[in-house]
Amino acid sequence: MSMTSPNADAVALTRRLIACPSITPATGEVFAALEEMLAPLGFTVDRFVAGEAPDGPVENLLAWRTTGPGPHFAFAGHLDVVPPGQGWTSDPFVPEVRGDLLYGRGAVDMKGAIGAFVAALHALPDELPGTVSLIITGDEEGPAVHGTLALMERMAARELRPDMCLVGEPTSTARLGDVMKIGRRGSVNMWIRVAGAQGHVAYPHLADNPIPRLIRILTAIEAEVLDEGTDWFQPSNIEITDLEVGNPAHNVIPGAATARISIRFNDRHSGASLIERITAIAAAEGGTVEAKISGEPFLTQPGALSGLVSEAIREVTGLEAALSTSGGTSDARFLSRLCPVVEFGLNNGTMHKLDEAVGIADLGDLARIYALIVRRALAG
Repeated sequence: MSMTSPNADAVALTRRLIACPSITPATGEVFAALEEMLAPLGFTVDRFVAGEAPDGPVENLLAWRTTGPGPHFAFAGHLDVVPPGQGWTSDPFVPEVRGDLLYGRGAVDMKGAIGAFVAALHALPDELPGTVSLIITGDEEGPAVHGTLALMERMAARELRPDMCLVGEPTSTARLGDVMKIGRRGSVNMWIRVAGAQGHVAYPHLADNPIPRLIRILTAIEAEVLDEGTDWFQPSNIEITDLEVGNPAHNVIPGAATARISIRFNDRHSGASLIERITAIAAAEGGTVEAKISGEPFLTQPGALSGLVSEAIREVTGLEAALSTSGGTSDARFLSRLCPVVEFGLNNGTMHKLDEAVGIADLGDLARIYALIVRRALAG
């Protein structure tokens, strides 16, 4: 196979995906479009729906092609997008080229990377042995309960286990190729509730005001220093993200008060250890805690995979990519359980914004980078 025009191929494929509205959770048309792109390339495509309400159902796509014994290289991503919002210059789901940019929701996050990867597949020699797979969910921007986790279960059932995985999230900042992610911090949200006894403000001895106790809990939490960071991670941080009493009356002591905190944490902690720590602080003032762990931290130590990606980036762009663990969570937090994982993709400057756009040249360069990565990964 040959790819004579990476720009044209990557742009055309990205436009086709953008033209399929796919606000999370994505279903139907956009998956059909990707399946139609992969089938002629010899991929077996497995589309399936997982989960039930409230976090499902979610559509997912697993595709793979084996051309002989050899390494298994996986590419992971998502077809769902965040709601476009109001105020776009053009229809967010009608891809439009203006100047050097392609506009549309998902152009950067992350239909552009998927389009570039499919374009890169055309550059792979037919005789190159090994397995290439695509792990594509429709619910990365949503609860992410029945997306990549369900895909991993599907892979296990089919005895598909990658040796390495590239996630196409938009990691670049100023220029394509300046940053790749080798890890991410974990994330946990906690809801703290303090129960009191409602009563008249003129008779406080007959009531129990929960607000001072909640304030003391939050003050103690705010004083916590979780760590000073590590070699690869920034310090963990606790943020108070909501405070609610819901008391409409000025002369009533409320019966309960609640707060929500969010913790982003490095690999010196686990979600469970942080829940235990905050629960103890809350319990000292009679508070209770409910928590949801969105993801644990992971780190792919610099090595063969990051080196391979760095080399391809350098060859195409001339840049030396910085290795980073910054930013929010991604589905790499799940895939890291299977194999080494690195994230690399487009410039993230317009992701989730109005008039999201990707550089035409960047799509072509990303396709070239991906093609080099896959070819060299399979060649060992």
